Amino acid sequence: MSMDLNVKSIKKNAYRITKHRNKTALRIRVPGGEINAKYLGVVQNIAEKYGDGNVHITTRQGFEVTGIPFDKIDEVNKEVKTIIEGLELDYGVRIEKPEEGYPAAGTRNVSACIGNKVCKFANYNTTEFARKIEKAIFPNDYHVKIALTGCPNDCIKAHMQDFGIIGMVEPEYHMDRCIGCEACVKNCKRRVTEALSMKNGKVIRDEKRCIGCGECILKCPMAAFTRNPKKYYKVVIMGRTGKRDPRIAKPFLQWVTEETIIKVITNTYDYIDEFIDRSLPKEHVGYIVDRTGYQVFKEYALKDVELNEKAVVSEYIHF
Repeated sequence: MSMDLNVKSIKKNAYRITKHRNKTALRIRVPGGEINAKYLGVVQNIAEKYGDGNVHITTRQGFEVTGIPFDKIDEVNKEVKTIIEGLELDYGVRIEKPEEGYPAAGTRNVSACIGNKVCKFANYNTTEFARKIEKAIFPNDYHVKIALTGCPNDCIKAHMQDFGIIGMVEPEYHMDRCIGCEACVKNCKRRVTEALSMKNGKVIRDEKRCIGCGECILKCPMAAFTRNPKKYYKVVIMGRTGKRDPRIAKPFLQWVTEETIIKVITNTYDYIDEFIDRSLPKEHVGYIVDRTGYQVFKEYALKDVELNEKAVVSEYIHF
């Protein structure tokens, strides 16, 4: 690597410092994990024209184009402008000079399962919500990982993220349609949390045990359970891999709205700005929470947040 390279600037521009002399790799964001096929041609062109012809699909649903010479970065940025316009600017993300490539790489790509566009278990459009979050948080230099999953099956591994957003649904019971077959009760007992029981020919739902998965709605042959049109979510926080203390995320919020989640996440960036250890090249938000304690994080995260009447906030979290 040439000694006159500004490594910090290169990383901020979404390029990786690799083990190969004078070669880098471009990280391309795909918010929500969905990309129009027309942009794949742009990725292919960059890989074949400037890279080594290979594209790595990252664990965060982005693309990493390898083997790019450092002296081609400016040219590659002009090529990736099309993707930035289509996947960022078109959804309201503010990037002033897209022809100069990505202006930040700290906050990782917001990933999502396929959502209710395709999956019958998903309780919401994960890609659509991911793009709203992207608009609220990007560009940003702070290291934060966010993932969205449509239901408690958690196909996206939301429990390994700083913020895992899990779709919930409040099932509405119509007793006049119920034939007492107990399909919902048996399924909940076998596969979920035993939140349903039968009493005097009526299905009883234990709200404390119900996790809002919506499987009772899917299992009922008579549509005795239907979806409440209101969208609710569960938020689990500070899950992580890594060399030090890997852990599963813990429940923070339940039965909250999109607006609450976006406000909590943007508040978290203020929290990071206040407490981050600036002597380090970067610091994962989970380690900041470990240092300040959950109560300080909670105070910042919920600042000026108006919780809906169903919302539940964890009083304590022991990581």
